[in-house]
Amino acid sequence: MLSRVQNFSEDGRQMVLWQELGEGAPTVVAFARLCSEAIVTSHSQRSTPRPGDAKRENPESPVFPADPAETPGDLLESLDEEARAILYLARHRGTIEVKAVNHAFESSERFLTVCVELDMERTFILKRRDDPELTVRFLDGFRQLCVSGLVMHHIFRDFSLTRRGFELARTVPREQVSILLPLAEEQVIGDY
Repeated sequence: MLSRVQNFSEDGRQMVLWQELGEGAPTVVAFARLCSEAIVTSHSQRSTPRPGDAKRENPESPVFPADPAETPGDLLESLDEEARAILYLARHRGTIEVKAVNHAFESSERFLTVCVELDMERTFILKRRDDPELTVRFLDGFRQLCVSGLVMHHIFRDFSLTRRGFELARTVPREQVSILLPLAEEQVIGDY
């Protein structure tokens, strides 16, 4: 058994992979990829090009099919409460981070967690120590936002709302995100 540990620690590639796993890199990369795919898909489905899109006069330009008839209300209704809560919290700054604390004692405290900046000094952490399922539900809500093209990836653990994400976030009524109340009380955040 000791030789396996020794070989593992001597193999630099395995150590790098192990460190990346310890920081949640595979899951963060998966979220980033979902965001990227949503951007590409929505970009190719627009009926009218925007600045920077291929020009219609160019015969080699792609054809842009008509947009699906989805209203912001339909999209909002299709999202779980956790996804709507993330949108609601991010409506002002739009800054979201997915991170973990890999040196915490409790295993659920080491889970990847969605954190939303409320302003320059405050961050709302979407986790409860005694409720690991809630943490996972917020991660799934974040995944829904990625797939829907409402969030984009920047670097490492940093994400933000997209233009469409900001627009939709401003329509989320506080009454639809009651899941945030106990977390806000625990974190002593009254004005979220």
